[in-house]
Amino acid sequence: MELVKAALAQVLRTLRLREGASGPPAAVSRGTQTEADADEAGPSGPSGLSNGPPGPPGGAEEELGGPRCEGGGGSPGPPGALRPFQLPQRGDTPRRNSSSSSSSAPSERPQKKLSRKAASSANLLLRAGSSESRGWKDPLSSPGGPGSRRSNYNLEGISVKMFLRGRPITMYIPSGVRSPEELPSGPPPENLSLDWVYGYRGRDSRSNLFVLRSGEVVYFIACVVVLYRPGGGPGGPGGGGQRHYLGHTDCVRCLAVHPDGVRVASGQTAGVDKDGKPLQPVVHIWDSEKLQKLQEIGLGVFERGVGALAFSVSDQGNFLCVVDDSNEHMLSVWDWNRGAKLVEIKSTNDSVLAVGFNPRDSSCIVTSGKSHVHFWNWSTGGGALGNGGLTRKQGVFGKYKKPKFVPCFVFLPDGDILTGDSEGTILTWGRSPPDSRTPGRGGAKETFGIVAQTRAHEGSIFALCLLRDGTVLSGGGRDRRLVQWGPGLAALQEAEIPEQFGAVRAIAEGLGSELLVGTTKNALLRGDLTQGFSPVIQGHTDELWGLCTHPSLNRFLTCGHDRQLCLWDGECHALAWSLDLKETGLCADFHPSGKVVAVGLNTGRWLVLDTETREIVSDFTDGNEQLSVVRYSPDGLYLAIGSHDNVIYIYGVSGDGAKCSRFGRCVGHSSFITHLDWSKDGNFIMSNSGDYEILYWDVAGGCKLLRNRYESRDREWATYTCVLGFHVYGVWPDGSDGTDINSLCRSHNERVVAVADDFCKVHLFLYPCARAKAPSRKYGGHGSHVTSVRFTHDDSHLISLGGKDASIFQWRMLGGGGPGAAPPTPSRTPSLSPASSLDA
Repeated sequence: MELVKAALAQVLRTLRLREGASGPPAAVSRGTQTEADADEAGPSGPSGLSNGPPGPPGGAEEELGGPRCEGGGGSPGPPGALRPFQLPQRGDTPRRNSSSSSSSAPSERPQKKLSRKAASSANLLLRAGSSESRGWKDPLSSPGGPGSRRSNYNLEGISVKMFLRGRPITMYIPSGVRSPEELPSGPPPENLSLDWVYGYRGRDSRSNLFVLRSGEVVYFIACVVVLYRPGGGPGGPGGGGQRHYLGHTDCVRCLAVHPDGVRVASGQTAGVDKDGKPLQPVVHIWDSEKLQKLQEIGLGVFERGVGALAFSVSDQGNFLCVVDDSNEHMLSVWDWNRGAKLVEIKSTNDSVLAVGFNPRDSSCIVTSGKSHVHFWNWSTGGGALGNGGLTRKQGVFGKYKKPKFVPCFVFLPDGDILTGDSEGTILTWGRSPPDSRTPGRGGAKETFGIVAQTRAHEGSIFALCLLRDGTVLSGGGRDRRLVQWGPGLAALQEAEIPEQFGAVRAIAEGLGSELLVGTTKNALLRGDLTQGFSPVIQGHTDELWGLCTHPSLNRFLTCGHDRQLCLWDGECHALAWSLDLKETGLCADFHPSGKVVAVGLNTGRWLVLDTETREIVSDFTDGNEQLSVVRYSPDGLYLAIGSHDNVIYIYGVSGDGAKCSRFGRCVGHSSFITHLDWSKDGNFIMSNSGDYEILYWDVAGGCKLLRNRYESRDREWATYTCVLGFHVYGVWPDGSDGTDINSLCRSHNERVVAVADDFCKVHLFLYPCARAKAPSRKYGGHGSHVTSVRFTHDDSHLISLGGKDASIFQWRMLGGGGPGAAPPTPSRTPSLSPASSLDA
């Protein structure tokens, strides 16, 4: 009975401590249990903090083997904690001078029974006191699916727990924070404005390059239509400026410019939103001077996407012809001012690559594509039901070889039409008298037939352009030649595009004798046939993943699936240099000196390159799986390489960064490494893995795993790119499956955190972001999953990478004030509407 009395007395003392009757509050809030003890004692905390699915059965966190993540049930709790009284279980009862429970004397058994009874009574009272007195609802009974994400606070307020795919992830609260509810909330005062877009979509699109009346060059990449004003003289260096039309919600596929040179039509492809709901293709007609949308047509009409566009010419551009990407490639004509569809007809089951109105007669439309050239005649009244009198006449090749593709055509001033095809041939189509034998099928109008053939290029002809002096330019694919043709298609002069820029995709005539050329390797060239061409806009050609910013200059480095390593100058908005890696580059990081950069490849190989000479100074291979992260310690003495073989490789680095030697390995993750960060003292690492682990490592102490994660709660980190952790867990959306966030980066002034998500958006959150459902500022423009974000060295800009759209966005940081923040200057990038929206 003495043991029972002692147990009950201990229970009463513990309850008084809980209710704040004696002792400082910190003695209770930091008097912690292990996760297993907290789960066993039952959930408690402020009312309403549970907002998601139930945890694992029984409240215990599943141990899957090996060192676990922050949610692992086998991890020890904080040291030196006050615990509610609970006698050990029978098999765990400690005994002095005894190595086996079977050696206990019979006289001890009644005392053990009383001890178990006292422990049971103590637990019962503890549970009643912790749940009933606080009015706490058991989170295990809260609704929610196993795939959703939720968070709640544990019994003593020392940790927060969130769930991804039903897996618990526990994060300890720093000692300086009594509760996450005390942290600032709301969107950050800082804002982002799109400053520059690197790249041009020439690899897989047409009708993508025009010059406006203002002299600006208009083209597109991802969801952005760029209006670029070149700087310098013909063939000279770039400079200029950019403006951006940001009204589209998915990738832009084609453009058309109104005869007035001001209004622009742009068509987008179909897509899906973050909830998986389809986004329908649509055409925007907008004012390029004000960047203001004038009309939106085709919503719910077009399928898959908009493939080709053309304004009429002879009637001051009142009509717009659209060909969609459906199986039948529906051709429609619109009175775009009224948003009214006038005619619509199935064109062909083959691909349609180009469309245009005859500049002398708006009732005549030409389309070309796979193995065809079609001549259309239409009128607004009469005709067959549903097509408004639209009739088709198929171009007949006769004795001439029928090409596989006819990618382009152009109207000559005399009314003839030139077509460029995949055989490298330019065909001249002349007018022929009306065919009265086929009324109702184009017989009432004149038709076209081939009158001449000219061998122009080796390989396909991708572009034809009529110049102001009446001559014609043709651009070749395989031979990369630009040829100027005079009357009778006599060759006047030519130039060859350097091989590194690819084939000619589009041609536009600029001011004076200046020419603009878009290429299949996503470059925009400027120059003329005499002096040659130089790039003013360049970009990657395949999916991007690797990104790092220079430690002291406004420069950044990118790499991706196109095997190109590119160093960009953020001040000049130009490519400083590029290097062929021969393999896919997936990650990179600058040494703190900025003299060398480490690049991780998809084969387990990693390189260290001199940033000035571009020479490889170190070449290593660790494992045979892809590398997902490389990171130098803040003092530059270590380099950590995270691999998909679940290991973090640590290398010692020489003072200049050129030489590396193996220091050790951090082994313990049960899945591939995704992110890692160094502590400010350069001795510790925090890492994330593919199964949502958060582990801490003592590198200086021999690459040891720190099993007591509670001890790392106050450690300061030189960078914060791990997507899982107390300071950033509020960035995760509800219902997340664990793959919704690809990248994360804290600003150097530690005020904001930028997030790259899987739904084409960039977010800006307050830092720390440790409250569930934290509001953010949200920015669109990318047309694919955003793979990486990084702040420049002075936090003046943020760089973001699009995945499959191969785009690079440079955002200017606005507002916030104080050191390290950009002044609130007006944006150089006006847009249709604010690029951001509040995502609360």
